[in-house]
Amino acid sequence: AVTEHLRMSGVYWSLGALSLLRDATEVDKLMGLTTSPSSSSATTGSSRSMERPAIVDWVFACYNAHTGGFGGNCSGTVTGDSSYSSPCPHDGHLLYTLSALQILAMADALEDERLDKEAIVKFVASLQNEDGSFSGDEWGEVDTRFSYCALSCLALLGRLPLPKWAEVEVKTDEKNAIIDIHKAVEYIISCRNFDGGFGCVPGAESHAGQVFCCIGALSIAHSLHLLNEGNANTGSNFNDRGADLLAWWLAERQCDSGGLNGRPEKQADVCYSWWILSALSIMGRVSWINTSKLGQFILNCQDDDDGGIADRPQDMPDVYHTFFGLCGLSLIGHLEKIGDREGRKYPEVDPVFALPTALVQRLGLRAQVISECGGKVKDRLKTHAILTGAATP
Repeated sequence: AVTEHLRMSGVYWSLGALSLLRDATEVDKLMGLTTSPSSSSATTGSSRSMERPAIVDWVFACYNAHTGGFGGNCSGTVTGDSSYSSPCPHDGHLLYTLSALQILAMADALEDERLDKEAIVKFVASLQNEDGSFSGDEWGEVDTRFSYCALSCLALLGRLPLPKWAEVEVKTDEKNAIIDIHKAVEYIISCRNFDGGFGCVPGAESHAGQVFCCIGALSIAHSLHLLNEGNANTGSNFNDRGADLLAWWLAERQCDSGGLNGRPEKQADVCYSWWILSALSIMGRVSWINTSKLGQFILNCQDDDDGGIADRPQDMPDVYHTFFGLCGLSLIGHLEKIGDREGRKYPEVDPVFALPTALVQRLGLRAQVISECGGKVKDRLKTHAILTGAATP
């Protein structure tokens, strides 16, 4: 199948979507997250129980001990006890290592004895380049997506070094730091363009997906102040309205349909409800777009028959756009309104880590966000460090 190589991320999107609609116990029961679900073999007429491994067991079968990271899938035969016989994981990659850790976090399995944290940390660290960038795997592709994945992985494992300017109680011993966080941050800032956006490498076209990766990485690294101060080491001296310039570029991504696109002159796509809203949420500027029109666009993309969400109205729904569409509805408070009408409370999504807010708080993950105009901060963000400074559009 054409999607076989990214199944790890597909499982994460599925679990993430359900985690915004149901509590952890229900998600585990529906998906077989920690225990193997069984079903009758209806196709053969046999009453014999057919089992598949629990998702957590499958995740560990995708661990590549040779590289130290997780692959997007694995080959192998499932034995009678629902385990893998001689699993053959795909090559380790930062994208799928992060998805694997996010799945394990949702399964409350980050302390599973099968998780070799030190090996994963070394895998992530081995992919940092001299200029501070990160390659996705041993083959060397560089992209700011991988900068976000690397910092998020280390944060989930409790091994992220923080820069000297971070306002935290425990300072990082730079001599023993697993990565050079200052170079990592400097590289991200070097990917910023004249329009305020970010590209996948220095000089590349601004793209909303890359914007999230860069803003999310700066948030995790407690370095959002560099949006306004620029980077003295590289001579990149943007004015003190750098965050405003970026927010304006993101606001211009809203189309007449109410949806958001990733670049100028492109069609609106539901997935940018996440990539753009998350960045605006981190920067305290969600109000810069018309959230009512965006919410209606997302709802128009829902399939009336199967309930999934597509990239745009009348297209085929898929789990990727369903997850990010739900994230968008969460970030604009639409799921909360639905919950009020139904008499239930839907979990919220954290705009930095793309995990349920309650889980982020339980794991003690603390990034940095910018307050809204007047110093206001959304409740879901109060667990993070607050940088004062949103302006009026």
